Amino acid sequence: MPKALVVLAPGFEEIEAISIIDVLRRGEIDVTVAGLTDGPITGSHDITVVPDTVLEKTDHTVFDVLVLPGGQPGTNNLKADERLLQWIRDRFKNGQKLAAICAAPTVLHKAGITDRLKVTSYPSEKAVFTNSEYLEEPVVKDGHVITSRGVGTALAFGLALIEELQGKEKAKEVAERILFKAEC
Repeated sequence: MPKALVVLAPGFEEIEAISIIDVLRRGEIDVTVAGLTDGPITGSHDITVVPDTVLEKTDHTVFDVLVLPGGQPGTNNLKADERLLQWIRDRFKNGQKLAAICAAPTVLHKAGITDRLKVTSYPSEKAVFTNSEYLEEPVVKDGHVITSRGVGTALAFGLALIEELQGKEKAKEVAERILFKAEC
């Protein structure tokens, strides 16, 4: 079974995180939620989630994809964690999958991996990606990096991750079960 690591930082965007976790699990992907800090983590809209583990006890290399939800100040908290930035650099160098939504693609940028990549993000973050090919599409895949725009694209993003890890038929099956009508 494919494995996904979803990283939560204080101030994460709840809809992005929870819908992605839910959709991935529906797609038969083993999801581990790791907190940037130990204990419960409160999102940007005061919803508290108890992660499965903490980042410092996690080996990112055993996961098929590392997923970063956006939100503020969650994204800034992710960008401030040098350990996470190094994980991103290592995964990129090793061809391991990375995924980020909303403002979180700026974490990939801060890690120094977005130059010459096709990316998308929340519209207000577009100016960050001066050396990237910025696309205003719901989900953008370039090699082993997948990015998405925000809350309204979270289901499409989750389904794209299922397609990447489990194939188009599994993504289509999940989309049909949740009554999602967009192209997977």
